[in-house]
Amino acid sequence: MVKSSETERKERMDTSSLMEKILSSDNLNRAYLQVVRNKGAEGVDGMKYTELKEHLEKNGEIIKEQLRTRKYKPQPVRRVEIPKPDGGVRNLGVPTVTDRFIQQAIAQVLTPIYEEQFHEHSYGFRPNRCAQQAILTALDMMNDGNDWIVDIDLEKFFDTVNHDKLMTIIGRTIKDGDVISIIRKYLVSGIMIDDEYEDSIVGTPQGGNLSPLLANIMLNELDKEMEKRGLNFVRYADDCIIMVGSEMSANRVMRNISRFIEEKLGLKVNMTKSKVDRPSGLKYLGFGFYFDPRAHQFKAKPHAKSVAKFKKRMKELTCRSWGVSNSYKVEKLNQLIRGWINYFKIGSMKTLCKELDSRIRYRLRMCIWKQWKTPQNQEKNLVKLGIDRNTARRVAYTGKRIAYVCNKGAVNVAISNKRLASFGLISMLDYYIEKCVTC
Repeated sequence: MVKSSETERKERMDTSSLMEKILSSDNLNRAYLQVVRNKGAEGVDGMKYTELKEHLEKNGEIIKEQLRTRKYKPQPVRRVEIPKPDGGVRNLGVPTVTDRFIQQAIAQVLTPIYEEQFHEHSYGFRPNRCAQQAILTALDMMNDGNDWIVDIDLEKFFDTVNHDKLMTIIGRTIKDGDVISIIRKYLVSGIMIDDEYEDSIVGTPQGGNLSPLLANIMLNELDKEMEKRGLNFVRYADDCIIMVGSEMSANRVMRNISRFIEEKLGLKVNMTKSKVDRPSGLKYLGFGFYFDPRAHQFKAKPHAKSVAKFKKRMKELTCRSWGVSNSYKVEKLNQLIRGWINYFKIGSMKTLCKELDSRIRYRLRMCIWKQWKTPQNQEKNLVKLGIDRNTARRVAYTGKRIAYVCNKGAVNVAISNKRLASFGLISMLDYYIEKCVTC
């Protein structure tokens, strides 16, 4: 007998016996494949992801029984500090491979249940959703007359989640005590910092497979509050902006929503970084915003800080003293270009792409010029590439700095854009036009 979709939905929403779904062979196999696909660093036990299969073959049944009887004890996460581009560090907690496997199995069962509860304007860490959708939704709201932005910064959100509040929220939906028990154990499993154990009294460390889902469960309470107040908002994980029609309304919303976050959710709003601003003053998910007077609407573009970050990485990849072949540099540049354009393809940036194309080619010309080393070789190669001998000799023996030489006509003609393309270098502008969804 074929089950109706409504029957399947009711079975999926039955949260009283979730542990057996979590421990089903199909779910565990999917969790294993995902953990291996993600690779990742070792946890406190030093086990590599490549050793997980053998470990589960030996201990899988024991682990399953421990989970059923609430005797499984997660290991502490290993603290890793990741530098932020604008200073400071982001604390990551790396679980053991075994704990990543178990967390993934739990997340796979809980995600469909919570997906039915999550708000349509929540985009972070959710299936089939992305940052670009968040930006396009924000633009729709701005262009609907909501051009005052409430930008709320949650201070160290992942490190400050209140365990009791989070478990109370989870308990409203999840009725399987075994699942509730293991989630709480993961929250309080502790942290190893330089071989020293530290209790995890608050927080859900970034780095675990469950952490993104738990973050969305907590912040869905904020979404529901904003929905109840009739606010236009977009949230991507802990990055939330609210769009309103006037400065007065924006300041009122900032006060009221900040109060709700701190009093009801037990989180901390960073009032130094939180602000009320116009779209032109906003940086959200790496994008900036501007008003296009010809189109009479707001548009997105890569923020200046995102552009600076790209230029910094591009400069590293075209460093003349980097001891790799120029073909390898081109390969890495192409990876950088494709990744950057694919992320920012909803933005307006034809002029920017032209500028960056020019800069990349200029720096590659300097790499090639340096590779030719001696004036004799430089002259010979210029002639080989079609430059007359007198000009080639004058350029090669000029004695000027490489940056000056490679910005002049002869080198530009010899190492032309077409020739760089024949080496495999892709054009940012061409790739952007190919991928752009708003052009």
